[in-house]
Amino acid sequence: MPNGISFADAESTYNDADICIYGVPYDHTSCFRAGAREGPSAIRRCSYNFERTHFEHGPLPELNVFDYGDCDDFILPEDMIDEVKFAMSPAINDGKFTIAIGGEHSINIPIVQLFEEKSIALISIDAHLDGRDEYMGSMNSHACITGRAADHLGIDNVYALGMRSISEEELEADEVIPYISAYDIHENGMEWAVRKALDSVKADKIYLTIDIDGIDPAYAPGTGTPEPFGLHPYDVKKTINMIGDRLVGFDICEVCPPADPTGATPVLAARLIKEVMAVYAKNLKC
Repeated sequence: MPNGISFADAESTYNDADICIYGVPYDHTSCFRAGAREGPSAIRRCSYNFERTHFEHGPLPELNVFDYGDCDDFILPEDMIDEVKFAMSPAINDGKFTIAIGGEHSINIPIVQLFEEKSIALISIDAHLDGRDEYMGSMNSHACITGRAADHLGIDNVYALGMRSISEEELEADEVIPYISAYDIHENGMEWAVRKALDSVKADKIYLTIDIDGIDPAYAPGTGTPEPFGLHPYDVKKTINMIGDRLVGFDICEVCPPADPTGATPVLAARLIKEVMAVYAKNLKC
């Protein structure tokens, strides 16, 4: 690996890889707490806490996992976007399953743009709708990711789950990003919400992006913009399993290690990555 520690069990070369992992230590549009740039290294370290196997999934095929390392850090989001596209375009063009570790949520923008227009749907788990046209002078802010995805994929291929903080600007837009709030999920269950999202989007293939603040800060305190009344980690595990046979890529963002002296947040993020890997392997076996 070019820089730092690799994700646990990422021992493959690129050519042989089923899954390619990329760190994107970028947080320069963060607006409350900075520190998500430390997320990739913290999550990789925590990945060594877990067994190779997942007892709840049973025996699974061995996956070949390649860890690219971290993309170079830049100040401007436009430079970050160019760097992520440079790093990840070969894997996406080659049809490999990619996992990106943020960094703030703006890292999702270039990844989605690497897929052909309207070829996939984006499902976002997040406390915030992130559907602004621009925020603090940038159209590529972490607060704009579903807006940029809608520009590229079409608004009928974007769906957000777990919201509990939405601006008037987003609610008064000509087209509001489809969403289900955390409050409705608490009342009706995660299975109901995921089925509704899957029935809504037009594309068959799904890209799942998780902002860790979608999970309640009782379980994931280390994040840049925490919001109470969030989802339970098991809700996210259910989501991964329900859409696993349609997944084409995944990222997890906004883990801010300096805001979590317990270290619980990067541990949870690493475990969710392991869950995605297990579900991907399970579907390879099928």
